[in-house]
Amino acid sequence: MKSSILSLLLLLPSVFSFLPTPSTPTLSTSLSSAQSSLESDAKKLNPLLGYFDPLSLTSSAMWGQDSAATIGFLRHAEIKHGRVAMAAFVGYCVQSNFVFPWKETLSGSPHPGTDLSPPEQWDAIPLGAKIQIILFVGFLEFYSELTPGEGSDVGLPHYMRGGVPGKYPDFNGVPHWMPFQTLYDPFKYSTGMPEATKERRLLAEVNNGRLAMLGITGFLAAQKVEGAVPALKGIVKHYDGEVMAPFAPNWHFGA
Repeated sequence: MKSSILSLLLLLPSVFSFLPTPSTPTLSTSLSSAQSSLESDAKKLNPLLGYFDPLSLTSSAMWGQDSAATIGFLRHAEIKHGRVAMAAFVGYCVQSNFVFPWKETLSGSPHPGTDLSPPEQWDAIPLGAKIQIILFVGFLEFYSELTPGEGSDVGLPHYMRGGVPGKYPDFNGVPHWMPFQTLYDPFKYSTGMPEATKERRLLAEVNNGRLAMLGITGFLAAQKVEGAVPALKGIVKHYDGEVMAPFAPNWHFGA
């Protein structure tokens, strides 16, 4: 679970920073473009299902924002959570079979072994390690919501304000030396990549993220409820803890 969470460096952004709207096309043009793009992508992602929005979420005004902002949020949320799920799924598979060869703590304690399932490995690491992981990922999340440098040459508009959903801001605007300027593509492999290729890879990423969400949910469900996923019976170990309570082994409230 620890390496899964560390992998969330690729993942980030939530919802608590809505900055002033930069100069963009008119609302009707922006909304029409966002909606048509969403419907077009849905057909490419799953030709059999196509556009599917039974709750009319894309036409709602979440948090008092307009529909274009809502669509930006929903698209960004799916991409981000798909990345989280892919990191979690791969991390789960790796941690079930391998551990880091070096010591986990300065006192010389080893990493939890593969005799424990990934959720049990998370429970077994020190509280300080858990807090460091959560705070680091939280910082990256916070940084992404700041839309640093907006209005400058290195600025990135917020994804609810005309920015690109799923794109993490670079560190070009940080006034200090950084070992790398971007988390998404630190080695600049995508530089000069044709737009058609980028679009195809984004669609593949969204589909893989959807599959990974089902995959990691299946693993956790099989661990908590015997027989919930027949195909995983005898493969994953039963887990008596609480997956949604990451600090439960360290403290709890109430009786």
